[in-house]
Amino acid sequence: MRKIVVVDHPRDWDEATEDTEVVDTQTYLTDAAYTDIKNARVFNLSRSYRYQSAGYYVSLLAEARGHKAIPSVTTMQDLKSPTIVRAITVEINDLIQKSLAGLRSNTFTLSIYFGHNVAVKYEKLCKQLHDLFQAPLLRAQFVLKEEWVLQSISPIPVNEVPESHRPDLKRFARVYFARHRFSGARVSRKVYDLAILVDPHEKAPPSNEKAIQNFVDAAECQGFYTELVTKDDYRRLAEFDALFIRETTAVNHHTYRFSRRAHADGLVVIDDPVSILRCTNKVYLAELLTKAKVPVPKTMIIHKDNRERVEAELGLPCVLKKPDSSFSQGVVKAKDRESLQRELDQLLADSELIIGQEYIPTDFDWRIGVLDKQPLYACKYYMAKGHWQIYNWNGKKQDEEGDGEVVPFEQVPFHVLHTALKAANLIGDGLYGVDLKEIKGKAYVIEVNDNPSIDAGVEDRILKKELYATIIKSIKRRINANKNIRSDE
Repeated sequence: MRKIVVVDHPRDWDEATEDTEVVDTQTYLTDAAYTDIKNARVFNLSRSYRYQSAGYYVSLLAEARGHKAIPSVTTMQDLKSPTIVRAITVEINDLIQKSLAGLRSNTFTLSIYFGHNVAVKYEKLCKQLHDLFQAPLLRAQFVLKEEWVLQSISPIPVNEVPESHRPDLKRFARVYFARHRFSGARVSRKVYDLAILVDPHEKAPPSNEKAIQNFVDAAECQGFYTELVTKDDYRRLAEFDALFIRETTAVNHHTYRFSRRAHADGLVVIDDPVSILRCTNKVYLAELLTKAKVPVPKTMIIHKDNRERVEAELGLPCVLKKPDSSFSQGVVKAKDRESLQRELDQLLADSELIIGQEYIPTDFDWRIGVLDKQPLYACKYYMAKGHWQIYNWNGKKQDEEGDGEVVPFEQVPFHVLHTALKAANLIGDGLYGVDLKEIKGKAYVIEVNDNPSIDAGVEDRILKKELYATIIKSIKRRINANKNIRSDE
């Protein structure tokens, strides 16, 4: 991907590097050579982003040409509105107070050069503000009222950077370009940008570190620039063509907000917000599967008015589930009447509806991975040692999780595969993991996961690296389909 720095006057940016080419505003706007570039990132250092100014049109035309502009026109508009500025920055209010706590004056101006400041103590605040308002050069004005308030944030014209700051400005720019990895022979061939959302501190992530690296390697082999992002990178989603979520999803969680925002911005998303909504709520799944006549264990949607009928309908022991449970968390077994009432009290205190299912003990659960409405892999997940579930979070560290065994498709019973596909295809065409129990020659769906486990050494034992390549190929196909739709409009 070409990196183009656009300035009003060549003297505004004399930092020549191998990574970037510097062009003046008029040339970028009018020269047909720039109109026809297929893949470019435009760093707009025009002196003004005022509406309908040359700087405004640089970003506007960049977006029309399919180039990635920084700042985008959306960011330019956000910077103009104090209301939007305050709404966007409310999430970093604690950081603002902590960063400015030692100041004695009632006003403070913070200059942000490519996400940095010449004073190291403001580094974290600068990074957060830059991520929220992606423009190369920013000036944040704070006032102290009852607490510090961000009064405004505006672009800094490049020619107004103090001479004493120019060495730092150039140093920050070099780091910025390197961090985004837009240059070099290898990167210049990249056609797509992929963000993989991860949480480095998650106890049981959907993919282990080796699997994540395998995804990155597979993506880069297929022409992707790939970057691991976290919840702090929400405002950067527009930089990418696709978002792949490898963090446990929930509706009342930043993973859903990421998916929703990316989908609204036209990115390819796995998994998409509709799939998250459908899969993470066990009440919805129970209703959906029952209506479609997909075999499930005897299931009951429980509320305060029918809780007394649970034992009669499901028997004891029975399984109770929070609507948004995952990885065996929020799932309990009521062994007798006393534990049933105790668990119902706790679960119904948090949710108007919960799920109850008959208890069906098995040595293992089937998991069928499904992508694009086709089977991807098949596993047997054995119960944790001495436990009735795959995960035992109260057990010893070495006994928390049962073993996993990958099974060739020809060894998977037809009724297991057929039932799994029928359930997954009710949700959509994303990446799903269908959990089933097999009893006396019949398969029963336990749940459909929108964010199934793909760990190196487990799910990839048969397909190995082809498993990761297949998923990346699906993302690539979806991106190309999106681009074809846009070109037809």
